[in-house]
Amino acid sequence: MEVCDPELGAHAARVGANAELVAARLGWGEHRLEALRLGAALHDVGKVNVRAEVLAKPGRLDDRELAEIRAHPVEGMWLIAGVPSLQPALPYVLFHHERWDGLGYPTRRSRGAIPLEGRILAVADAFDAMTSGRPYRRALGLDEAATEIERCSGSQFDPEVVEVFLAALEDGEIVSGHEAIAA
Repeated sequence: MEVCDPELGAHAARVGANAELVAARLGWGEHRLEALRLGAALHDVGKVNVRAEVLAKPGRLDDRELAEIRAHPVEGMWLIAGVPSLQPALPYVLFHHERWDGLGYPTRRSRGAIPLEGRILAVADAFDAMTSGRPYRRALGLDEAATEIERCSGSQFDPEVVEVFLAALEDGEIVSGHEAIAA
């Protein structure tokens, strides 16, 4: 995955660490946390089928490029579906861009129809994307990103997951792209 985007490995590690904090606060046991670690590591594996110039494009994506990016959850599902040891990662790979209000992709599921794995990863993934610099925009500060996560509670994100995530952030447990820049 890092061949197509050198930042994907570090991104996956931060997303996984933050998602694991939330899941642990929700009472998940070690077996579920192990599946989460695998799912977080692989959640963007479908991006290997996205053209490098699209991944690194500094400006706005056109409709075709946006469709290519939005295909990565399904592409990822197909890449891992035939590997029995990777089956626990499927809900993370396929559902991390679904939205609480049903306006996400690829299945447009809403609320409880989105597996909790996808709902947790959605918040952790969005936070990391916001706090990491991208070719098309600067990184947001932690307070700005927290405000955006809170603003999207009940529309983009599961309100319970947001509450737990923000509590972990308030307690200083959440890692961000800012730590990667400082390191």
